[in-house]
Order: sequence, then C-alpha cells, then structure tokens
Amino acid sequence: MTESKDQHSKAPPSVDLTAARDTARVLNEALPYLQRYAGETVVIKYGGNAMTDEHLKRCFAQNIATLKHVGINPVVVHGGGPQIATMLKRLNITSEFLDGMRITDAPTMEVVEMVLGGVVNKNIVSLLNQVGGNAVGLTGKDANLIDAKSLHLPGHAADALGFVGQVNKINAKVIQRLQEQNLIPVIAPIGTDAAGASYNINADLVASAVASALKARRLLLLTNTPGILDKQDQLLTGLTQTRIKALIDDGTIHGGMLPKVQCALDAVAAGVGSVQIIDGRVEHAVLLELFTDQGVGTLIKSD
Repeated sequence: MTESKDQHSKAPPSVDLTAARDTARVLNEALPYLQRYAGETVVIKYGGNAMTDEHLKRCFAQNIATLKHVGINPVVVHGGGPQIATMLKRLNITSEFLDGMRITDAPTMEVVEMVLGGVVNKNIVSLLNQVGGNAVGLTGKDANLIDAKSLHLPGHAADALGFVGQVNKINAKVIQRLQEQNLIPVIAPIGTDAAGASYNINADLVASAVASALKARRLLLLTNTPGILDKQDQLLTGLTQTRIKALIDDGTIHGGMLPKVQCALDAVAAGVGSVQIIDGRVEHAVLLELFTDQGVGTLIKSD
C-alpha cells in the first residue's frame, strides 16, 4: 500500500520569520558581551521597584540565573527600606530620622535584622532557586563577611544614628568560596564589629565595598530613575570621574543621587571596571545593560 500524494506534499510548519530574525539578531548582539564577561564577577545592588513589583522581581531573578548559567559570577546585595518601615509600623515602633537617615536604636536594629536577614533575603534566595539559580543567602555577620563600624555624621554626636554603620572591611574570601561552589551569594547589608554589635548599612555602600574587594568587572546599581540626568532631564549615558565631579560642582548631581554616585566613584577608584546606575523599573534591565548595545542607564568609568 503506497502513501498518498497529500502526505508527501504536506506543507512544513509555519515559522514567524520576523520573530526568528529578531531572536537571532539579539543572540548575535549578545555574543561579544558573553565572551567579554565570561568568568568575571558582576555585583548587583538590588532595590527599588524591582524589589517590590512581582513581575519585575521574577524578571530580576531570571536575569541573575541567566548570568550564572552563561558563565558569569553574579553577587547580589539587596536593600529593604520599605519592608523595614512596614514591619516597624506593624510593631508600633516609631522611627526618627536625622539628615534623612533612620536612627536605629536597639529595638529597631532587631527588626532590621529580622526583616533584611530573614524575610527579604530568604525571599530573594527562594525566587532565584525557583527560576533555576543556585543561591545562598547571608548577612555580613556570617563568617565575619562585613566588618563594620558606626557611621558618624559630621556636626552630630558620635552615636547620634545609633546602630547605623559603614563598611570597615569586606572578607572577600567568603564570597569567593561560595563562587567556587557555583553558588550565587545574596547579601543582606548588616555588618558587625569586634564586640559583636550589629549595624544597618546602606545597601549601595555595601555593594560598592563588595565590588571593590572582589575587583568586580562591573557594579550595577538598580534605582527608580533612568540614571543620572542633566539639567534638562536628559539621560547622561557615559561619564568619567572628572566629568562627574564637574556635575556635582555645578549642582547637576544633587540630593539623593549624591551618595549613590559617591559609591560609584569609590568603586571605580578601587579598581572596579565600571559602574552602571540603571533603571530597575525596566523589564530585564540587568540583561539589557550587560548584553545589548543600547544599555538602560548611566555608565561611570575611570578617566
């Protein structure tokens, strides 16, 4: 019995050639970047809308897992200010602020440790593992990762901020050992001093210090803004240390962007390849910044 002519002349499955070409173009565009960053460390400070919007949270987790699977070593440092504020309110603990910084007394520090080191950190780790990552969470207290000291605001008493801290030293070997085990470190910004006291540290400061200690190829700071804007609100896509200092002097960079930019300058001065302040509200912002020609923020590099 012979097969019918219809079986031999059956049309092949339809292919969306436009979509296929777009996919091929994106992969080709990404290839040199994949080669450039293979085996390198990239530190990502995770915060803002990317950390509270459910869709953006999943996009971020997928991006980080993808980096690991293509041979890049991501290290995540996260914040959690809104989550801390919510828990303090729930527990009827009133917050006071000094120069825009939350004064952290002992009861508040207990809440900070619970929220950052417990709830927020473990939620990030869980989501990364769900999408195929192999993540492990830790705070700066684990294996003495972050040696901290009290943050002193000029013009105020030494203990005015309570247990708000700054980084004294990063124990890079702890992170490197995790990387050797093919793990993705997820770090909550809590440090400790020689006496065992805990300190709440700004996540940008920790991310900058971690990137510097690891001599990371890139540091990405996720924000709720497109990046650094000029006085006409246009995005400045590429800046050097000298240009940034000029923008600070003329008032273009001011307010809440100043400490973030200082973290970027510190990292570049310490040998980090470059720092990107990127818009975490953009889907897959991490991959777009690392693997496409366009990028999604402001790149800061040495002179």
